[in-house]
Amino acid sequence: MRILLIGYGTMNKIVARLAVEKGHEIVGVISSGTTDYPAYTNIDDAGAEVAIDFSNPERILPLIEKPFTTPLVVATTGKKEEIVAALKKRAASAPIFFNANMSYGVHVLNNLLREALKQLDGFDLELVERHHKHKVDAPSGTLVKLLDTALDVRQGSYPVYDRSEANEERSDDEIGVSAIRGGTIVGEHDAIFAGHDEVIELKHIAQSKDIFANGAIGAAESLIHKENGFYDYNNIF
Repeated sequence: MRILLIGYGTMNKIVARLAVEKGHEIVGVISSGTTDYPAYTNIDDAGAEVAIDFSNPERILPLIEKPFTTPLVVATTGKKEEIVAALKKRAASAPIFFNANMSYGVHVLNNLLREALKQLDGFDLELVERHHKHKVDAPSGTLVKLLDTALDVRQGSYPVYDRSEANEERSDDEIGVSAIRGGTIVGEHDAIFAGHDEVIELKHIAQSKDIFANGAIGAAESLIHKENGFYDYNNIF
């Protein structure tokens, strides 16, 4: 594949390394920083077979406001609803893949959470995520996705983000949401079901950032063969 990178931070540098190892070619970058690749300002200008975005909302949103036809994989987190709405409009003229987390394992975790919610209706649910100290958004896009799944299954429930000022016991309809930041934690997500005298946990641990880069490359490899439309891990393969 001929790949255009949108953003050239830590993640897309990993994408570049792994993509070349797989026999793909990096044809250019859309970035404000210095790179070893040709610089572009619009998605279609590079003549790439696919573009992979690991940037930020401020960079990707202006790009997808302009028409383009290059298949696009978007891995940016933050301003999810705004980005997804814009991408769905562009999906009429290009194949587009978006997922809140590029790890296929996290996709499986979300599916397991949905099934557990159906079987553990009487259990309290707490969602916890841990990331490195440099991560800006909290809770993470992945935890928001898990929360959306929980709210979809448990109709009438609601998230509680901060109990520091709580002065009453936990409601049965609460879903606790916690974000932890520190050190170099790559990424951990927990769904904790607490019942009477027993606890069941679903957990995903990212041990390196390679899993996210490989996920994006794998999605791109499938996306270039797809018709125009909006794709995620539920329909890409």
